[in-house]
This record gives sequence, structure tokens and C-alpha cells, in this order.
Amino acid sequence: MQNQILILDQDQVFSDLLGQLLQSQGYDVVTSKVGAVDPKDGKGIDPALVILNLMRPDGEAAGVCRSMRAASDVPVLALSPINDPNVIAGLLDAGADDHLVKPVAGGVLIAHVRKLMRRNGSLETAVRLIQPLARAQTQPLQP
Repeated sequence: MQNQILILDQDQVFSDLLGQLLQSQGYDVVTSKVGAVDPKDGKGIDPALVILNLMRPDGEAAGVCRSMRAASDVPVLALSPINDPNVIAGLLDAGADDHLVKPVAGGVLIAHVRKLMRRNGSLETAVRLIQPLARAQTQPLQP
């Protein structure tokens, strides 16, 4: 779904607050616990963006990002209270498309969401535009 955002989080209160913020901006929000759902599992969840709220500085966060990236190309925005450059770099290297340190202002969070949604939409649009051109180039020329 073009406007659907999946929030993966262990903290239901934070998920609810984040969901309310995103819904106030017109997004369709689905929440789940980290590891409980595959973003592209075919069960009605087809997000345009995944927000992954991470609480732990260990390798679990990077593992979640790697697993998500292996299953899908959907953009991932990681949120965490950890402001350690090595942890942030590890998350980005593991497949997160963006990272924000909590607490983060609602307006900044929404701006990052819009940026990732635009980028994802731009990629989909580019693929739709390029595919017919690629097919046309592979067809033999008629004399």
C-alpha cells in the first residue's frame, strides 16, 4: 500500500503515540512487535515504510535490519535512544535507510518519513518508466 507504515516496536505505548502522530499526517499505520511480522508476508501488510524502534545497543538491532533487508527492499527508518556513532553506522550498514536518535521532534520525524516515502515512490516510478523502454530496446527492429 502506498501510504502504509509498519511500526515494529516492543513498547506498545510508544507505538501508539507514534501511530497517532503518523495517522494525523494521513498515513495508514500498522503496529507489531519486532520480529513478529515479515513486512512483505502477503497477509495484507505491504508497507511503503517500516519504522523500527530499537531499544538495545547490542547486535540484535543490526540483525533485525539485516533480516528485513534480506526479505524486502522497503525503506527502514531506525529509531533508538543510542547516540553512539559506531552503533548508528552498524545499523545503516546492516540495511537501515535512515536513523534518528530519540527523543526526536515530531516535525523532524515526519520530515524523515516523507523523505523516505518520496525516495521509495521515486524508485517505483522510475522502474515503471524504464521497464517499457527496456522492452522496446530488446525487440528486434522491423525492416
